[in-house]
Amino acid sequence: MTFSDGNPDPTRQVLAWYDRHHRDLPWRVSPAMAARGIRPDPYRVWLSEVMLQQTTVQAVKDYFARFTAKWPTVTDLARAETEEVMKAWAGLGYYARARNLKKCAETVAFEHGGRFPETEEGLKALPGIGDYTAAAIAAIAFQRQAAVLDGNVERVISRLHAVDAPLPGSKPLMRQLVAAMTPADRPGDFAQAMMDLGATICTPKRPACALCPVNASCKALAEHDPERFPVKAAKKDRPVRLGAAFVAVDEQDAVFLRKRPGHGLLGGMTEVPGTDWTARRDGATGPEAAPFAASWESCGTVGHVFTHFELRLTVYRSRVGRAATDGTGWWEPRDTLHDQALPTVMRKAIGLALPDVFAPVAPAAARAASR
Repeated sequence: MTFSDGNPDPTRQVLAWYDRHHRDLPWRVSPAMAARGIRPDPYRVWLSEVMLQQTTVQAVKDYFARFTAKWPTVTDLARAETEEVMKAWAGLGYYARARNLKKCAETVAFEHGGRFPETEEGLKALPGIGDYTAAAIAAIAFQRQAAVLDGNVERVISRLHAVDAPLPGSKPLMRQLVAAMTPADRPGDFAQAMMDLGATICTPKRPACALCPVNASCKALAEHDPERFPVKAAKKDRPVRLGAAFVAVDEQDAVFLRKRPGHGLLGGMTEVPGTDWTARRDGATGPEAAPFAASWESCGTVGHVFTHFELRLTVYRSRVGRAATDGTGWWEPRDTLHDQALPTVMRKAIGLALPDVFAPVAPAAARAASR
């Protein structure tokens, strides 16, 4: 890696900045803690990295606290009921992560004696662990000299080197550049320092370049255009799918719920009955598509953005007798709905039909934001 003559080593500058300005996070061992001999817990590192995929730090903190209080070790999580894990995960999104979390915990607990593998290769053999997560765990938990490349690090490294090639094709080059910077003595701290730098200083818009520890070496800053990086390929339009959700309430104000199949999108989660989600405008999304006969009243439409498509659900509600249902689910009292494994889109649907249960959402015109 080439930098202008006379500039200090950027790796050491980043680490020195981290020592002074690191974020205090519940899963992190700070430099001061490490100096007292405290070592990272691989279970907590793994759990946090899985939760943080496509999710903000602020959103993860409460979930992490609840998980670690309920299941303080990987063996505790492995022995938990899958339904309980899905309930604890509800609202965090990307539910395949929760299913893989449980499978990975079982593999580590019952096939590896409760110990995580220490190498990237060994970690990638576990359910739900890919290149990034394996590198992060290896570096942070086991001090392996692994190149950790998440979205924040991509932004820092692409600006530092003014990488013109667009993502995702430029990922291999960026990984090489990060690997060249990663030190043998503090790889975990370096990985977390780069993440913090991207999250707090080298932000997507209006980066605080004057405060950046490596601004003297940054090629994007020298070219006066940091916000151009990382370069991204043009986004394709996200397709829209339509569907209907039916919120049935009985005489005791219980809500009829059922469980989705254990595979596929939102697999194993809880839902109110509904139609298939289709891209066809002529698909059945009216009362005639309800799973059982009732006097269905339209409540409006909610929207939810998934990774590959946008969903618009027309929501109906009705008060029905228990004998009218199709027998595929159960009746859940209103005061325990919050404890169920309801994904965000289902909470939106119930919230529109029953505003006193979940916070209502705006009608379709406002289309609810992504997770």
